Amino acid sequence: MVFPNHVLLGAASIIPAADHMMVSSISPVVLPYPERVVDMELRVTAPLDGDDLPVVIVSHGQGNSNWLSSIAGYEPLYNYWAGQGFVVIQPTHLGSATYGLQAPPGQEYFWEARCEDIIWILDHLDEIQEAVPSVKGRLDTDNIAIAGHSMGGWTASMILGAQNSSPLGNGTVTKYRDTRIKAGVVLAGTGKGGEDLSEQGRQMVPSYNPDFSTMETPALVVYGDSDLSPYLTVRGADWHGDAYYLAPGPKDLFIVRGGKHSLGGVGGWDALETEDESPERLASVQRATSAYLRTALYGDDSWQKARAALQVVLGNKPWLVGEDQTKCPDDASLLGLIADLTPYLDKKCR
Repeated sequence: MVFPNHVLLGAASIIPAADHMMVSSISPVVLPYPERVVDMELRVTAPLDGDDLPVVIVSHGQGNSNWLSSIAGYEPLYNYWAGQGFVVIQPTHLGSATYGLQAPPGQEYFWEARCEDIIWILDHLDEIQEAVPSVKGRLDTDNIAIAGHSMGGWTASMILGAQNSSPLGNGTVTKYRDTRIKAGVVLAGTGKGGEDLSEQGRQMVPSYNPDFSTMETPALVVYGDSDLSPYLTVRGADWHGDAYYLAPGPKDLFIVRGGKHSLGGVGGWDALETEDESPERLASVQRATSAYLRTALYGDDSWQKARAALQVVLGNKPWLVGEDQTKCPDDASLLGLIADLTPYLDKKCR
């Protein structure tokens, strides 16, 4: 007898998912990066079989854990996504607790270096494949997505087209959009700056002042409706959804009812920093994000099926919320209800 899913998967099983493939995870993959204070350290995770595999680059957060803000973290995501048919590449950013480096003034958490790490990976995919023979020649480099959690959500938003105009500067607008990225997943990302930041937040990230109106690349934005961050913002949990609310379409939104900053445990198995540990909640995030990525990069109907499954739970009566609904090609926008989890699901088009 085989038990393919966790016994506590619960109502998250309503979201369809393909069988999990066998995966291989290789780390550390260390490549020379002369312009950087340390060489690039990567983890590369991929299915054992298959070719023309789309790529997902993962930007980690800046949590308080000793290890999760590095290639050692986010196994619940990289393992699951690889098992669903993606090659997942993770860098350790310079702000990682494993390095203990002090960021230069105006570069808190090495926010620009984070974006430069992503672009460096895009520029060096051939070298990465040479360093990891098991994936050599198997990548579909025309279909690449970025995913980021927390501070990594800001990194992802910048690569997807958001811009930053630091209050400390002379009005210079910082841009890192890369059109090689076809789609993104922003998990518990950061929101609007300025008056929306708390006093502590302004002290923590004095350079932070994003503009999401230029974030044009398609993306799925995920946040928990219990993710309160008073150390950063005076707003409620919806602040973490600004990459959806303030950006142009096409965008999709997945709000996890009861979810806090770790969204059920995306950073690691049984991690101390996870305040809302839940295999059910985590599985809903794994399955929803994977479905979105499969549609964005493989072009299949996984995301449509996921939305339809949530719609059925609602008795086939979608609750339309959000913006620009009249411009959508269908009425897929809805409030998805999964038992006690009740994540919200929304969509807007250009």
